[in-house]
Amino acid sequence: MIGIDLNKQTILISRTDSIGDVCLTLPICAALKQKFPSARIVFLGKSYTQAIIESCPAVDEFLNWDAWNKLSDEALTQSFIEANLDTILHVFPNKRIAKAAWKAKVPQRIGTSHRLFHWFTCNQKVNFTRKRSPLHEAQLNFELLKPFDIPVPELDMLKSIHLLHVEGELPHFLKNQLRLSKTVILHPKSQGSAVEWGLDNFLKLAHELLNLDYQVIFTGTESEGLQFRERLPEHPNLIDTTGRLTLHELIVLIANCETLVAASTGPLHIAGLLDKKAIGLFSPRRPIHPGRWMPLGTKSQALVYDENCQKCSKGEFCKCIEEIGVERVVEVLK
Repeated sequence: MIGIDLNKQTILISRTDSIGDVCLTLPICAALKQKFPSARIVFLGKSYTQAIIESCPAVDEFLNWDAWNKLSDEALTQSFIEANLDTILHVFPNKRIAKAAWKAKVPQRIGTSHRLFHWFTCNQKVNFTRKRSPLHEAQLNFELLKPFDIPVPELDMLKSIHLLHVEGELPHFLKNQLRLSKTVILHPKSQGSAVEWGLDNFLKLAHELLNLDYQVIFTGTESEGLQFRERLPEHPNLIDTTGRLTLHELIVLIANCETLVAASTGPLHIAGLLDKKAIGLFSPRRPIHPGRWMPLGTKSQALVYDENCQKCSKGEFCKCIEEIGVERVVEVLK
């Protein structure tokens, strides 16, 4: 199967997890489209990641897993048949999806050999493991492209790929407020997807930036905003957008700003893909360290407190990320 031609065929990328994971899957969509320009790239994802997937020019169609997952097993299999797929890549393994694609007789079903159900549902199994690999997450996804003779690229090459095309205007309440320079987005929370820097650090950073005449914009969900909204300083250069933006509006906002500061979470990766200064705050503990999860983009930077933290090196829970100094973030930002 090495070097098979996928031109004029339909390839389904199955990744039904979070925004950050989806962002780091988009490079394989671009690689497939580059090698097989007439291939049709379809992406099966969750509804809350739809806006980021549809912003990628390499993706021809989005399929909503939230809707498909409500179907009976028979109806789900029929949906796969009607999609007229030639290949499915199980980037995020899902037993129900794998079984339905097998029953639908999708000709090429590719997944990692490290999932037992793939041995019964995939006819091409790629032998690699994510947990112990030294590769970045975006590079690891390329392992599934081995059957098509597409090599794993160097990380520097991935950082320079243009993956998003953003259209649309800012929300009305932001149109006349957003400055053209010195705008910084602070995204304090992660919905449990990352070890966080801490609200106190973000609030201290906000004060420092306001004193330096930056415009500071807080982002997050409504439930996240409720955790810190009342603690935000009252200042004409501070804007609280928590709970007020759709994902598409958040993408447009990031595209119109210069810098974003966050832990290892979705908005950080969106900023990286938009080639903004994405400053990521990380724990050095494997497998959540920046070598695996730092944002792409040529201006992105990842900060840890101590690369040689003893607790983190032993895989123990550690909050050393909270010791990253606000002054250090300001210096990187400036």
